[in-house]
Amino acid sequence: MEKRNQAIPKHLSAEARRMFESLCAEYGIADTAGLRVLRTSLEAWDRCQSARRQIDQDGMVVKDKFGQLKPHPLLPTERDARSAFLAGLKALNLDVEPIGPIGRPRGSAAQIQEEIPWN
Repeated sequence: MEKRNQAIPKHLSAEARRMFESLCAEYGIADTAGLRVLRTSLEAWDRCQSARRQIDQDGMVVKDKFGQLKPHPLLPTERDARSAFLAGLKALNLDVEPIGPIGRPRGSAAQIQEEIPWN
């Protein structure tokens, strides 16, 4: 597969550019639609991280003009940008897969207790 460094959007953060390059290489994203979805997803990632940094700096709550505490106004921006990022990954079929089987392990309770190291 040819290297597509020229396709990496310059306006993305360094972290997002690294993610762009690694996702394109690892999953073979080379079509125009896939690249646009990935770019948009990573723009949302950058927006989420920017909002998170500001919230970390200011705190989860801020005082309004009357001195009353209220949720930081960037909290919805962070939430929505995170959702957009995850929706983009899902659109590219890059959903997170479970590492192991889901549910309780098979076998009797006695067998399971023998398999668990109790150090």
